[in-house]
Amino acid sequence: MTRKVLLLLLLTATTAAADTLYLRNGQRLRGEVRSIRNGIIEFEEDRGWRGARIHRINRDEVERLDFDYEAPDRVAAPSTTGGRPAGLRERDLAVASDVAWNDTGVDVRSGQTIYFTATGRVRWGTDRRDGPAGEGNSPHNPNRPIASRPAAALIGKVGANSTDYFFIGADAGPVRMRASGRLYLGINDDFLQDNSGSFRVIVYY
Repeated sequence: MTRKVLLLLLLTATTAAADTLYLRNGQRLRGEVRSIRNGIIEFEEDRGWRGARIHRINRDEVERLDFDYEAPDRVAAPSTTGGRPAGLRERDLAVASDVAWNDTGVDVRSGQTIYFTATGRVRWGTDRRDGPAGEGNSPHNPNRPIASRPAAALIGKVGANSTDYFFIGADAGPVRMRASGRLYLGINDDFLQDNSGSFRVIVYY
């Protein structure tokens, strides 16, 4: 086997499954997102035979992130906390109650299992304050995104123009994605103009 062919095989092996980071300056990096903290993305670039390189990049410099989805046989064994697998990536964000759909910056794939933890309370009307589970004994309201679910509860969808909404609430259990695309989060309310506050949500993916 020639040295050229060997290098080609090595490069193919190391880049077959990787996250892709697209910067606003046109640069593209392939490798693995190690963490996203305080607006800084720590990204380990896979440079093949030249070895890995760690980048720390401001979120404002990033156009988008495409995450590699690990097949089931590569998913880490479940942890002892809530049944959530260990080793998942995390995205910590605020879901504003006066914004119809908050862009999480996370791209998901159909069939991928996502976990959420949500805390905090939002004001969504006069003398109405509730947490991610939403209003207790909430009546059916056909004007809400999910009519039969509690008002002000945490909800999600995949794709900016999608109307296929799913309920999250305060449940930390797994949610299987029914489509591929960008993940958006919001609250189950039909009138956002009098809302204030936000939920703190951690997305595990």
